[in-house]
Amino acid sequence: MADSSFDVVSKVDSMEAENALNQARKEVDQRYDFKGVGAGIDFKGETITLKASSEERVRAVLDVVQSKLIKRGISLKSLDAGEPFASGKEYRIEAKLKSGIDSEHAKKISKLIRDEGPKTVKSQIQGDELRVQSKSRDDLQSTIALLKNADLDLDLQFINFR
Repeated sequence: MADSSFDVVSKVDSMEAENALNQARKEVDQRYDFKGVGAGIDFKGETITLKASSEERVRAVLDVVQSKLIKRGISLKSLDAGEPFASGKEYRIEAKLKSGIDSEHAKKISKLIRDEGPKTVKSQIQGDELRVQSKSRDDLQSTIALLKNADLDLDLQFINFR
């Protein structure tokens, strides 16, 4: 019998992210507490720039963005938001949507599978994703459960289970 396998990836649905950011932008434009504070949201590609006239207002804009991402089913682990910084007369927060598994996290996940997973399971790093193989589908299922319960600062998806 051939080996069964699945891929571990960390991807953000770009259309859902764009929809969430558009909803957040509309809410910021309409809310009374953001009137006259220069609050705004700009996004290009995977970079999001939040701006407002004070540090607390820009943090409130970040809260709006986070709530819209959650409603759209995007994990906050995929959002890498920095600290507010002054830029002229306004405060800004630079945020990025993380996509892909970097080599450091891939090695950590691979080590976790090797140390705590079933002994028949093998993992292999392939670019920004991880391929996990085993002869037993049950072992692969338990590996998925192990990775879901692990405290990793990545939003993992499991695809191509065959």
